[in-house]
Amino acid sequence: MKILIVSATHFEIKPLLDFLGIALPGIGINNANIDFEEKEIQVLITGVGMVNTALMLGRFMDNSYDLALNLGICGAFDKSLKLGEVLRVSTDMLSELGAEDNDDFLPFKSLELPGEFMFSESCNFQSEVFDALKVAEGITVNTVHGNDISIEKTKRLFNPTVESMEGAAFFAACKGFSKNYLQVRSVSNYVERRDKSKWEIHHAIENLNNFAINFINQIPSHSV
Repeated sequence: MKILIVSATHFEIKPLLDFLGIALPGIGINNANIDFEEKEIQVLITGVGMVNTALMLGRFMDNSYDLALNLGICGAFDKSLKLGEVLRVSTDMLSELGAEDNDDFLPFKSLELPGEFMFSESCNFQSEVFDALKVAEGITVNTVHGNDISIEKTKRLFNPTVESMEGAAFFAACKGFSKNYLQVRSVSNYVERRDKSKWEIHHAIENLNNFAINFINQIPSHSV
């Protein structure tokens, strides 16, 4: 089974890299394939943001991968979620794609223009650890929210569970290539006025990587 691990930064998946024995890659794909229990694993570090993610996946994604797995941290709109909780982001949208009409924002779907703004996972196999994750709906943004007015407006328009800067771009780039492409994120903070003293990034990364290690151990070595 050939697996592509995709992350915006090596920092978010450092424990997984250590577990697999993969030297820290820079931006781009690691130079050597890693064989782990009959699974051929490569790591792609895209850089932060949807443009970098789409660009790097456009350069390196192809039909040879049986699974592409996007791992990262995220902010949660839903405050019933716990900081550090690991989620399966099954759908993701480009929430900023649209137009302004004076004080109103017109979402892309209302503009009747060609193109897509909503994307979703593709999963053709079962995994106990993956199936046990809580399902979330994501939005992907260029500017993370930190203003009370814009947060409430976004919640009213889209009712998202979480936000990231890469998720929808990952899904869009994988569409039509990988047999399976999945997005898993851990909550590092709530979407509110920016106060990094409240964030739990290290806790989120620890839980995310513990999941990833268990998941990779569990998935079959043959193609799915």
